[in-house]
Amino acid sequence: MRILVLHRVPDSFVRYAENIDHRANDVTYVSAPDRLATLPSGVPARCIERPGTGDTATEVLTAVAGLPAPDLVIALSEYDLLPAARVREALGVPGAGEREVLPTRDKVVMKSAIASAGLRAPYFAALPEALAAGPASLPWSGRTVLKPLAGASSEGITTYGTVADALAAVRGGLLTASPDAFEIEEFVEGPIIHVDGLLAAGEPVAVQSSRYVGTCLGYAEGRPVGSVQTGTDPEVVDWTLRCLRAVGIHDGPFHLEAIETAGGLVFLEVGARFGGADVVDTFELATGVHMPSAQVRLLVEGAGHRPRVRTPGPGERYGWFVVPGHTLGSAYCRISGEKAFRHDPVVRRWVQRAEHEPIKNVITYADSDVPLAGVIGPAPAAVLENFLTGLFASVTVEPGYGP
Repeated sequence: MRILVLHRVPDSFVRYAENIDHRANDVTYVSAPDRLATLPSGVPARCIERPGTGDTATEVLTAVAGLPAPDLVIALSEYDLLPAARVREALGVPGAGEREVLPTRDKVVMKSAIASAGLRAPYFAALPEALAAGPASLPWSGRTVLKPLAGASSEGITTYGTVADALAAVRGGLLTASPDAFEIEEFVEGPIIHVDGLLAAGEPVAVQSSRYVGTCLGYAEGRPVGSVQTGTDPEVVDWTLRCLRAVGIHDGPFHLEAIETAGGLVFLEVGARFGGADVVDTFELATGVHMPSAQVRLLVEGAGHRPRVRTPGPGERYGWFVVPGHTLGSAYCRISGEKAFRHDPVVRRWVQRAEHEPIKNVITYADSDVPLAGVIGPAPAAVLENFLTGLFASVTVEPGYGP
């Protein structure tokens, strides 16, 4: 089989060599220059560099021009799902095309599909339509969110007290991009959960629920975030599967977020991908399933090659945490208030930047790019949640001065 991989996620994370027989298959990796060092080594494969400065699909198609059409196109990063769909369509390769991928990338298309399936989602509208019709046309008036249609990591999200405030801010020149790239949405109050898992031919292979401590929006604004695994209620699994079917996710990993309210779960968003931060590691610790590996193996070998799954007990929950540095305005940081937590028995992995080690100034959940991150467990969920609550209240990150 001829396999084309849109490379972005490091091989150390995906484990391509373990999950693709590179001698039995003709494998081509196309990578931007800054990702070349993270390609698999020691395997017989074709590696083609693309510029990494323009449209991904166009660059990939240019890179493979003249090669036989692949039988399979693999893309694991959420940023490559739409480009991969366009590459499949251009080359006539089976798999998800742009129409199938849009409900998992465009938030208006996504929530329209959820609402059409009879599932509760926040009220929403495409921003140009809301601007044209005015605030009275929308079915809510209170707290409001503006979101990029294809955004990630809560980047570019802003919140307002009312619909009118949000639209006034846009008319006042708030946006740096076209309103066509945004949606306006009702802000629904409540704790946020994420449900992660793996599907094969529409059936769940493994599913795990977690509850956020902090929020991804708060993280984008400079506050810590983490999550703790909880018991995965069958009703939550059933609701999740209904959401996945609504947006057309039938195979591979998923990362779904929802709001807990008195009236039940309210859909927030879903991705046809594995979660960020240390979700993959904590999922593997709990279930024994390494999602990127399982995804690649299912794609290459078919739905019959499902991983073995273990069921964790109530005292075997895991969690993760990330303390951001992208709002500091500094390439270096100083951390305080963390020492009482560093050697707590629940700490499984602790990654902390020294004062001479640089951090990224963009939103990232990568352990190696932030001031402080880690994995905790195994322990009961309440113990882990108490740990994160205490850590977040105590830790302080300030700008540093480097070496």
